[in-house]
Amino acid sequence: MASSPDTSPDGIPAATVIIFRNGAEAGPPEILMTIRSREMVFAGGMAVFPGGRVDPADFELGARLGGPLDPDEAAHQVAVVRETLEETGLAIGLAGDIDAAKAQAARVFLQETGELAPVLEHFGWELDLQQLTPFARWFPKNERIPRVYDTRFYLANLGTGAVEIEADLSENTHLFWTTAQGALEAAERGEIKVIFPTRRNLERLALFGSFAAAKAQAEAIPVRTITPVMEEIGGKTWLNIGEDLGYPVTGEPLDRVLRG
Repeated sequence: MASSPDTSPDGIPAATVIIFRNGAEAGPPEILMTIRSREMVFAGGMAVFPGGRVDPADFELGARLGGPLDPDEAAHQVAVVRETLEETGLAIGLAGDIDAAKAQAARVFLQETGELAPVLEHFGWELDLQQLTPFARWFPKNERIPRVYDTRFYLANLGTGAVEIEADLSENTHLFWTTAQGALEAAERGEIKVIFPTRRNLERLALFGSFAAAKAQAEAIPVRTITPVMEEIGGKTWLNIGEDLGYPVTGEPLDRVLRG
């Protein structure tokens, strides 16, 4: 049995996924975002990508998988598959006899069991983690915040995206498709709220005209842990990240930053 993630001095392990679908009329691709319930301790009321903490059962399943991924990385990808099915009803990172009805039934089964392994066994499915592409890792260390998440981000593609999605209404209140640029513009208008890592990732995602382009950049830039730091620039305090991580905007004045 894995130790409780809350006790880790390195932060609470978490995983999130940026799910792409083709845009309308050959426009830029759309991505799936969710509005977190205001009652949630972390990022309550914020627009984020689907995902959540890595549970002990995810570590157990990741350790049993074998293959090219180390157990820790496998556990994070297992968490992405589980959280996506639970939060959205989408079956990503899975292979087998899967259709909309089976995905919905699997979601209900998962909500009852809380673990992915029984779902795989019950429906005769297998994990297909090659559907996930590592994109980034954010760990905003802050001694003043007791619950700090060490979050790995992944990319996945639905293609046409002609699928049903429905918020779980416990952790999330609303699911919506948007272009990355559209999400940034909505944030500027005050229609949604995004925390610092989400805004930086949306700016990076807005660079890409297709999922293929996003995946190519993700594979070309090794994932390194991003820990924002505060710096004094021009008499103001800024929150900044490194310049060589693939992000077109690397900082923001601290008085503008929304935090979880």
